[in-house]
Amino acid sequence: MHHRYLHHFLIALVTLSLTAIAHANPKPAVVRVGVLGFGTVNWELDVMQVHGLAKKRGVELKIVPLASADAPTVALQGGAVDVIVADWIWVSRQRAESNAYTFAPYSNAVGSLMTDRHSGIKSLSDLKDKKVGIAGGPNDKTLLLLRAYAQRKLDLDLPRHVKPTYAAPPLLTELALRNQIDAALNYWHYAARLEASGMTTLIDMPEILKGLGIDKPIPLIGWVFHEEWALRNADAVKGFLAASYEAKAILAGSDAEWNRIRPKMRAENDAVFAALRRGFLKGIPTCSDQETMTAVGKTFGILAETGGTQLVGRSSELPTGTFWPGFRLPPCSAG
Repeated sequence: MHHRYLHHFLIALVTLSLTAIAHANPKPAVVRVGVLGFGTVNWELDVMQVHGLAKKRGVELKIVPLASADAPTVALQGGAVDVIVADWIWVSRQRAESNAYTFAPYSNAVGSLMTDRHSGIKSLSDLKDKKVGIAGGPNDKTLLLLRAYAQRKLDLDLPRHVKPTYAAPPLLTELALRNQIDAALNYWHYAARLEASGMTTLIDMPEILKGLGIDKPIPLIGWVFHEEWALRNADAVKGFLAASYEAKAILAGSDAEWNRIRPKMRAENDAVFAALRRGFLKGIPTCSDQETMTAVGKTFGILAETGGTQLVGRSSELPTGTFWPGFRLPPCSAG
């Protein structure tokens, strides 16, 4: 969807769907958001704060900076924060253990497999015995879906086909730029930096999902919070999510806003800045319907088959309540 139309669409979404909130309590409800100091979530939160998008809905945002990849889920479970960004796979595993966390879509953006455009690598088959850098570890959702794709489409056992190298995303980016690995499976914003540096996408998540029979865009990461807290603070949650989607609308329609937040993006040059902006906007969820949820359920089944109980927990299907029923995107058009 063109950014201009996305902007108008999201404004309508916020106006019509998310601002029908009960009269705000004169005292703002505090929502503590746990976020990694270097995470892209900070861009949206900054827009929310600078424009008072949560405040006007009776919500006081408190940003709690966190230091490590596991810190958000630890902070949420320990009661130090109310909301984090995580994937619904983590939520479903928690619900299978009777921990009633729940999820509202934040982004469809996930990782890509990147290679040097001069490497001669044109397909997954060409990666035989090549060094493939992987962010997130052996149970990363992107890797597991890629494994399932390689098995079904190419009859390749990917872990045996390549030489995996697990590393933190920034290190992985450096290894790729120094040609010390042959390919990098990295998170979307690191993949954007590699793209801006001249690398090319060998395969991305939409292509992986399509190869697995899933032709609908699905959110993989979202705002995660405890169901009990959401029930006690329903207006605050709705206000927070409305502010989140209004911030997305502003970013979708304003060059000036991107220029304002550019220092937070740490973009080394114009090409990186443009790639990061493009990747963020491409990941904004715009609609959801029963077909979307069917696609999510099918994706869960593939992850359960590939990653086993260590990834998804003891549930054989996506647990009811994984997606918070208090939040709905508009239905997707038939076209």
